[in-house]
Amino acid sequence: MKQTGYIEHQGVVTQVVGNTLSVNLINTSSCASCHVKSFCNVSDVDNKKVELLSPSDKNIKKGDEVIVHYKKNLGPLALFLGYLVPFFIVIATLILTLAISHNEAFSGLVSLFVLIPYYGILFFFRNNLKTKFAFTIKSIKHQTA
Repeated sequence: MKQTGYIEHQGVVTQVVGNTLSVNLINTSSCASCHVKSFCNVSDVDNKKVELLSPSDKNIKKGDEVIVHYKKNLGPLALFLGYLVPFFIVIATLILTLAISHNEAFSGLVSLFVLIPYYGILFFFRNNLKTKFAFTIKSIKHQTA
């Protein structure tokens, strides 16, 4: 069932509104499914919720078990846009304004406020980013073990 190049998680559809699905993903460690987990403090269960736009299978409804796929190669791009670019913007602005003004407080504030336009640009392109970083979904109700 595993596809190379994809991250897969099993989940349950919790809401269907138009072309948008909400899916609860349940990540469990190996001990979380153990029958003696109530006696152990190590068990780890983590619930996550994702929203998917325009699913390929239009017959998916609330309560269906599904498999959610995400391309592994999009992870570095998300890391780059979300963490590395803002980090380098802050550092470059801090160094530049400190060299010009010689005022640490002013330089610190300017280097933080310069992130507002960056995240504004990301917000402006949010629809393009949603299609780029899209999840795909597949129903597992007809599969047998």
